[in-house]
Amino acid sequence: MSDKALRLGTRRSKLAMAQSGQVAKAVSQVTGRPVELVEITTYGDVSREHLAQIGGTGVFVAALREALMRGEVDFAVHSLKDLPTAQPEELALAAIPAREDPRDVMVARDALKLTDLPRGARIGTGSPRRMAQLNAYARAHGLEFETVPIRGNVDTRIGYVHKGELDAVVLAAAGLNRIGRGDEVTDFLSVDAVLPAPGQGALAVECAADDAGLIAALAELDDPFTRAAVTAERSLLAALEAGCSAPVGALADLLADGQIVKEMRLRGVVGTTDGATLVQLSTTGPVPDTHEAATALGRELATEMLAQGAAGLMGERAH
Repeated sequence: MSDKALRLGTRRSKLAMAQSGQVAKAVSQVTGRPVELVEITTYGDVSREHLAQIGGTGVFVAALREALMRGEVDFAVHSLKDLPTAQPEELALAAIPAREDPRDVMVARDALKLTDLPRGARIGTGSPRRMAQLNAYARAHGLEFETVPIRGNVDTRIGYVHKGELDAVVLAAAGLNRIGRGDEVTDFLSVDAVLPAPGQGALAVECAADDAGLIAALAELDDPFTRAAVTAERSLLAALEAGCSAPVGALADLLADGQIVKEMRLRGVVGTTDGATLVQLSTTGPVPDTHEAATALGRELATEMLAQGAAGLMGERAH
């Protein structure tokens, strides 16, 4: 490989730049080549519509993928939860580095926890998945709060709380940690209450499928356990998306016996955004050691969830 700089395509948001900067450093270390960031504006960054209306996944990814296919950049870094589940043949998912904290968190006024929120509190989130589970949690625990749809970057969202327009906002822990604002979290939402988005907290490093040298170099950043977990989660999502349009939460975690990882547990949830109906199931099995095994784990759980009534849940997600 030459010592020419590698071009890393990234979105311009503060979070994307932070994520890409971290990956750039790691790639530079394994390849011995400098890495330069190439900023690309995506449709998701310029559109003011709600994400659910412009199609959710894919809107932040398309422009980066087009730049990759045109050869304007050598590789790109995405938040894995933004990637559509179908992988284009021309591109390789060369590395999925070790995952950050996958949980959702709350940033609330007066350092409040979810269970401390007063009656009628307003919680902002742009995610139907979070709304469904927060509303279901409220119903189950006798809490009364209102979920309010918002979008915008982290500063904008937390700003609603500081300005007193909202009592709290819900965000991904990973994003706040990556931009150094983890100390603003007032409550970590237990995954027993709110399952994250499939792939949340993980990054995807993508390059051209025919660039064998770069694929081999980037593979050094790959974390096999994270890859197995997010592959199972995304397989569950793909199978559920085919059968229902309700928002999906999923998390695969490793169950260890002392230092030895024995099994993987995959949990999934779909529900209506008002939280009135939730289908939540889990399955546990040996840690998948191939892409096919991880995919099968997700597909099997999705089949069970559809049989338990997920197919009857028509969410408000636009197609």
